[in-house]
Formats: sequence, C-alpha cells, structure tokens
Amino acid sequence: MGIVHAKGPDTAYPAMVGSKGLPPPPPPGHQHQGQHKVLVLDNKDAKVEHVHIEGLQKTKSDMIAHLVKDVLSATSIEEAIKKSNNARNKMEDLGIFKRVNIFIDTSKGPSAHPNGLDVTFKVKESKRMSGGVHTLVGNNEGSLVVGLKSPNVFGRAEKIISEYSYGTKKSSGFHVSFIKPFRGDLQKSFTASVFKVVGDFAPSGYKDTDKGVSLDLSFPSFVGKQSLRWEGIWRELNCLSRTTSFAVREEAGHTLKSSLKHLYTCDTRNEAIFPSSGYLIKLNQELAGYTGGDVKFLKEEVEFQFNQSLFWDSVLSCSLTGGILKPLDSSTSHILDRFFLGGPNSIRGFSLRGIGPHSDGDAIGAEAFWAAGLHLYTPLPFNPGKGGFGDLFRTHFFVNAGNLGNVNFDDTWNANLDRMLENLRWSYGAGVVLRLGRIARIEINYCVPMRAENSDKITDGLQIGVGINFL
Repeated sequence: MGIVHAKGPDTAYPAMVGSKGLPPPPPPGHQHQGQHKVLVLDNKDAKVEHVHIEGLQKTKSDMIAHLVKDVLSATSIEEAIKKSNNARNKMEDLGIFKRVNIFIDTSKGPSAHPNGLDVTFKVKESKRMSGGVHTLVGNNEGSLVVGLKSPNVFGRAEKIISEYSYGTKKSSGFHVSFIKPFRGDLQKSFTASVFKVVGDFAPSGYKDTDKGVSLDLSFPSFVGKQSLRWEGIWRELNCLSRTTSFAVREEAGHTLKSSLKHLYTCDTRNEAIFPSSGYLIKLNQELAGYTGGDVKFLKEEVEFQFNQSLFWDSVLSCSLTGGILKPLDSSTSHILDRFFLGGPNSIRGFSLRGIGPHSDGDAIGAEAFWAAGLHLYTPLPFNPGKGGFGDLFRTHFFVNAGNLGNVNFDDTWNANLDRMLENLRWSYGAGVVLRLGRIARIEINYCVPMRAENSDKITDGLQIGVGINFL
C-alpha cells in the first residue's frame, strides 16, 4: 500500500492526515522545529484543481487519467482523500505498479483558488518481467506451479502469463494467456489462451490429454459477472491399464470439441472459504458442435449456496447444484463430457466418482445429476486459540444427498424428475475443517453413508478432502 501525504502552506514537511487532527510522528531524519501544523479534515471545503501523475514510463497516461478523473469532483479535503485512495486502489489492482503514493498540496499561483488543492500520484512501475514458484491446491490434489509474468505489455495493463504445473496425481498443465482489460477496468477484460492439460482419472480408468485455445470476454452487469467464451480443444483419451473396462475403451482416441460458453456468477458472500453471510449463484451453459468439432451437445449447470450466521459464532450453509447434458443431432454423449458425482468434495461418504453407472469397476458418468448439502459450522469446542490460530479451524456437521443418472428426453420432465429422486443417495457425518489461506481448505470428516446402490463405491468412516470447491 502507498502513503497519503497532505501539505499545507505553513507545514515544514508533508504530514499524514489524521482522522481527528492528531499529529503523526515526524518523518525519519526530520529535525523538529517548533509546533508543526496539523490539517483538520472535518467538513473543510476544498476544490481539486490539478491532478498530476509522476513516474509513468511505459504506462499510457490516458488510461491512468481515466482512473483518477473522479478526484477532480471532490468538494472537501476529506472527500479528496477518499477519492484519491479509491483511485490508488484501482491503480494497484492493475498489478503494473510496484508502489503508488499520493501527495496532496495547496494550489499555488496567482490564479489558484483559495481552497484549491493539487493531488499528485507518484508511481513506480513494476519490472517488465517477473517469475516465481508456488503451490496450488486443487480438488483433492496439490500442484507445483512455475510461472512467468510480463505485466503492462503495451502500456495499458495488458498481461502475458505463462505457467507450468505438475500435480501429485500425475496431472500436468501448461498455458499461456494474454489478458487485455478495457480502460484499466479488470472487471471488463478480453483473454486469449493456449493450453495443454494432462490428467489421470483412475476411478474411470482413463488418461485425458487436452490441447486447445480459448477466447474469453468478461464483463460485469447489474445482475452479476458475465463471461462469453469460445473453446477449441483437441482431446485424446487413453486407457490407464489393461483392466480398463470395454465401455471406456470404445471411447478411447481423439475427439475435437468446439464450443460456445456463457458463464454467470453472482457472489455476495463475505468470503469464499468460511462464509458467514451472503449467497452464491453460478450458471454455466455450453453449446458444442455448431462452430466445428465432432461432438455436439447442449450442457447446463447451476450452483446455489446460501449462508446464515446463527448463535455462538455458528453458521448454517445450504448448497444445491445440478446439471443436464443433451446430445444433439442423434449423437451420443462422450465420457469426457458427462457428469460424475461422489467424493470428499461433493457427496461425502462415497469414493471419488463413486456414485452412478459403472462398468467393470470404472465410473462412466451420466447425463444428469443433482446434489444438495446442509452444513453447520461452529468454532472448535472451548474455543482454543480464539482470535489467532484457532480461527483457522471449524467443527463441521453435514447431511448430503444427490443422484446421478441418465434421462430420457422423450419422457416428460415430471417422469425424469421422479426418476432422479427415486434412487437418491445420502449420507451424514461430522468433522473438522482447516482453512488454507483464503483459497482452499482441508476437511477431515467421519462419514456415514445411509443409502447407496449396488454399483456405488462408498467410503464409510474417515474421509479427507482438500480443495477449493466443496458441496
């Protein structure tokens, strides 16, 4: 974060502005000479006459001018401070500046307004290229990520990001992305990517290699964040072993998928890992086959989560998710496009991909699913480490239910709905949840499956889950 300085006509040095006029300590190396003057902000009229940007080298000035123009509308010193801080936050969010400082001074010159202010933003641009190594926690898998980033490629906050990752379950990936925000607004951006992703899916007995390109346009709306995307992916499916089932073997080989996607997100939660209030709505629509490729389908997914604080710092969370896939033009669905259910991140008490149709022990997925969860999160008993390390833990009580199966589009919706509710699976249990920063969490639960089908694979007892998205 930068520093806000305010300088008055009688101050010997820039002084940080206090909320109630309390004098801050003098800067390092300053020799105190008498009583220094403190600017009091409360209801003092002012007019911002000039906004200066210093330190720009590669960055285009018109983009920064668009971000700071609101500072000119301030009518008081306090408002000038707030609007300047808002402008600085926008500049820092771009990720192209190493440091952003703000200096506020009284206007000078014969034509200066009596209450005039000059606001100066002093910036230091980031390096033209940076890299790093970090770890990433995915859904029940950890990965080592090596990345290289070039910010501000053409001077308008464009970025080129390249990353290579290798996971604990033999997954790997490489992608290069070019991100172009519109007028410095990261909420409105265009992204072009090329990628390669390799993953082993042992519960289904296959290995998938995806090579592709994607184009994405993201923008906010009055109802939430929207994203329009095109993907072209060359997919190669190989069997993991000689024991892979025939149902999986007959789908091995190459497929080409070209699809249009629409993604909608509305997230009012106060945080993603341990939310105590707010809701989340996600919609994902995909149409494949009409821009090329050899697979054709229409796919819809929806996710809803609601969180409510209760007594004694406990939180009740309700989740509901579902999806349906319809093959088009008399085609059949491919295993890479179907839904899977079960595991510590979805219906607890079942193995990963343990619910639904199987062939010789391999999960082959289905064209429709739904899942629901009711969760109660409470502090650890007796609140050990409250206000510190103990706040990373929560006690977790849950009830999960759901089903996975195929639908008959020649039947009525009511008939298909009855079929999906008829053989539902459900489980309950309790455990402990540990937050890993603000991006992932670990669950250690004791699970009790209460209803399952003969083809399902259950995990009765202790189950550990690591990931970002949980039911």
